Amino acid sequence: MLYFLVLAIAPGLALAWYVYNKDKVEKEPLRLLLLSFGLGTLSVFPAGVIEGIIEILGVFDRKDLISLALYSFLGIGLIEEGTKFFVIYKYLYPRDEFNTPFDGIVYSVMVGLGFATLENIGYVLIGGIKTAILRAFLAVPAHFLFSLIMGYSLGLAKFTSNFSTHIFNALLYPSIIHALYDFLILSQIWWLTILIIPLVYILIRKYWKQSKKLL
Repeated sequence: MLYFLVLAIAPGLALAWYVYNKDKVEKEPLRLLLLSFGLGTLSVFPAGVIEGIIEILGVFDRKDLISLALYSFLGIGLIEEGTKFFVIYKYLYPRDEFNTPFDGIVYSVMVGLGFATLENIGYVLIGGIKTAILRAFLAVPAHFLFSLIMGYSLGLAKFTSNFSTHIFNALLYPSIIHALYDFLILSQIWWLTILIIPLVYILIRKYWKQSKKLL
């Protein structure tokens, strides 16, 4: 049990530590980083409840690719990214410590990896070592990607004049990419599913390169 917990937690903590060390302007207070990570874990629960209600009501039949795409966006991506966006915007965005554009990346990543880590624990305890390895190289980096996109826009929203556009993008873009990620998995079409790997890592490279400019 302890072994699986370590496997489940390690990828998220490693990425969180990496981003923390890349913040060369001004390190964020440890208490706020822990709060961010904790808020991310807590946001799993409202997201799960909403997703569960949608599942019970059978809103999306998922019998064709169009219905599956709508489900991936409205039933997963928008809900999960929406809960993360809410806790960041309400509890972290207004703080005085959020005082540089790159802080949007830092706090968003901490929340996103908190979410991914708790989610990961559940999957790994059920699926075992193979699930732990697969999710370490795919699911956790994917949540890192969603957080990068959100954090980049939040940083721009707070420190540029075009607030409304950037704050809207902070929710919309990660929700779309999250939905695309889930759509490729849920489609169960092999040639679509294998697109997940280049999608995640190419976009991580793209957004991380853009994010470093905020420094």
